[in-house]
Amino acid sequence: MNPPYWNRARRTLATRDRRLAAIIARHPGAVLRSRGEPFVTLARSIVGQQISVRAADTIWQRLGARLPELTPAALTAAPVRSLRACGLSARKVEYLQDLAEHFRSGRIDPAHFGTMTDEAIIAELTEIRGIGRWTVEMLLIFTLMRPDVLPLDDIGLLRAIGRQYFDDESPDSLKTRDGRRRVVELAGTWQPWRSVATWYLWRSLDPLPVEY
Repeated sequence: MNPPYWNRARRTLATRDRRLAAIIARHPGAVLRSRGEPFVTLARSIVGQQISVRAADTIWQRLGARLPELTPAALTAAPVRSLRACGLSARKVEYLQDLAEHFRSGRIDPAHFGTMTDEAIIAELTEIRGIGRWTVEMLLIFTLMRPDVLPLDDIGLLRAIGRQYFDDESPDSLKTRDGRRRVVELAGTWQPWRSVATWYLWRSLDPLPVEY
C-alpha cells in the first residue's frame, strides 16, 4: 500500500526545495512501502544490531526456518538453545523474548498506535530492552508510514544532508549540538513531510529503496 499523502508530499517538497526537487525527479516511480507488522519489524531490528546486513539476513533466515510463524507467542515459547543455534547472542535472545513478551501480554498493543502521537509511540517502545529511538523511528517511517519523522541519529540521512546542503560536511559534525540545530532548522522547510524528504535523501545515496 502506498502512503495516501505521497504525491502531495512530493509536489510540496519539490516546490520548496530545489535540491529535493532534483532528487525526486530522478526517482519518478519510487515510493515508500509499508512493512506492515510492528512486531516483526522490531524483532528484525534487534537481530541486525551491530552486525553486517549479510550476517543479519542469514540469522533472520535461520530464525524464520525454525519459527515459520514468527509471532510473539512462538518466540516467547522457543527454547533459548534453539534461538542461539540461529546465530543469536545470548543478549539478543533476551531482547527478542522480552520484546515478544511485551506484545504477547498486551503491554504493547499495536492496535493503539493509530491514536498515539509519534513521540508517545517512541516513549512506549523505548521502554523495551534493546529498542532505541532510531529503531522506533524506522518503525514509524517504514511500518506505520508516519509522514513527519526526522531521524537525527541516522548516519545515512546526515551523510546525505552534508553532501546536499553543507559542502560535504561529515555526519559526525552534524551530530554535534550545533549540527543538529542546523539540520532541524533545514528540515523545518520540509514539514509536515520530513519522512518523505528523508526517504528521498536516502535515495540520493542509494537508488534502491531500503527497508527496515
